[in-house]
Amino acid sequence: MPQGLIIAGTNSGCGKTTVSLGLMALLCRKGFAVAPFKVGPDYIDPGHHSRVCGRPSRNLDGWMLSKEYNTRCFEKGISGCDVAIVEGVMGLYDGFDGKTENGSTAQMAKWLDLPVILVVNARSMARSGAALVSGFENFDSDLRFAGVIFNNVGSPRHLTYLKEAMEGRVTMPCLGGILRTEDIEMPERHLGLVTDDEHGLAPERLNRLADLMERSLDVDLLLEMMQSGIQKKSSQALRDRQIQANVRIGIARDRAFCFYYQDNLDILEKSGAELVYFSPMDDKTLPDNLDGLYLGGGYPEMFASQLSANKSLRDAIKQASDVGLPIYGECGGFMYLCREIKDFDGKIWPMTGCFSYRAEMLPRLRSLGYREVTLLNGTVIGSKGSVIRGHEFHYSKIDDTPGGETSYRVSPRSGETSAPEGYTVNRTLGSYIHLHFGSRPETGRDFVTACAEYKKERTCHEA
Repeated sequence: MPQGLIIAGTNSGCGKTTVSLGLMALLCRKGFAVAPFKVGPDYIDPGHHSRVCGRPSRNLDGWMLSKEYNTRCFEKGISGCDVAIVEGVMGLYDGFDGKTENGSTAQMAKWLDLPVILVVNARSMARSGAALVSGFENFDSDLRFAGVIFNNVGSPRHLTYLKEAMEGRVTMPCLGGILRTEDIEMPERHLGLVTDDEHGLAPERLNRLADLMERSLDVDLLLEMMQSGIQKKSSQALRDRQIQANVRIGIARDRAFCFYYQDNLDILEKSGAELVYFSPMDDKTLPDNLDGLYLGGGYPEMFASQLSANKSLRDAIKQASDVGLPIYGECGGFMYLCREIKDFDGKIWPMTGCFSYRAEMLPRLRSLGYREVTLLNGTVIGSKGSVIRGHEFHYSKIDDTPGGETSYRVSPRSGETSAPEGYTVNRTLGSYIHLHFGSRPETGRDFVTACAEYKKERTCHEA
């Protein structure tokens, strides 16, 4: 398996995204083809990865997806590349719960047999930094560490203190320290970093990130560690058996809707769908001859005025739903399918009205975590009893207006109660839960099948 590195952190916010993007930018600048990956249920970081590396970044997840699926996804993504950079999630050992390594970066590092670079926020630490690194190094003897990078270092002398403290106590080498700087910080909002669709990394910023890594880290040592895998390869990319496209599925894609797992889109295409991208913000009509719609997550609340002003497209989606077009919307896409959105300022914006609910933004996080859903009835993504895994992360709620039929049973964690989820009206399915089709690959095929059935009905009607 080609060589790669896992960029892990002691905790969220320690700087692993900066290091990951910086290393990707530096390696690309040196002429290497870099395959980017992200551990965990995240859309924003992969978008920036893709911008830097010029190829799709894929999500790896030890809870939503099987070991076999993750391994195959990694092999598919790395094929034809020189090296993989895998950005971890939260802290190195954090995952689904406190008892197991499920869903953690550590689990993925062992599954893929990749060494770990540990990123430590060294602000206000000196000798204690060595104690912290030692604890991470000795917590799991099955992990391989490539080294530690100290972030937010106050001065060269501060970095010397940190290195001195590690001598004789820590086995992994110090690969360098990143001096405290503010010009590389990226803008954030309530769901995390601003998306690549809205705030893409400009070439000059990428060069600054690459320069930062080159002057802060022992790049020669890094390249030496990775040398066995950094070599030009003539291997052909792994190819999935492709079914000839027989349906057209519209994919909402713009600044308001950009949260999609690359694998979800690939699975739809592999199942026989032609994906047709459109903008709910800018396009006045839906693409011609659609057999289905997929509305992913994003920030509809931030662009509610533009979405609401585009009445012709809102009406077209409502009409399509009324006549039975298969529509699947998750989180932000689900909010857009509701009657209206109440934004953070309390202003109400009309949306498509496929569902009668109002989606209301809240001042604090409403829901976060992994979810396993069982379909209570047949839907456009599967038959009754189908089990699919995903995650939930949102700041809004829907009101208690009578709406669609409840289609999901959510398996709660211990001590939690399961709230109703997954709503169906006609062939329109909406939910706050982001599903990963790779947890049940038949999901994409079932959606394509529903679209094909609609196409047959539409064709017969037109005839």
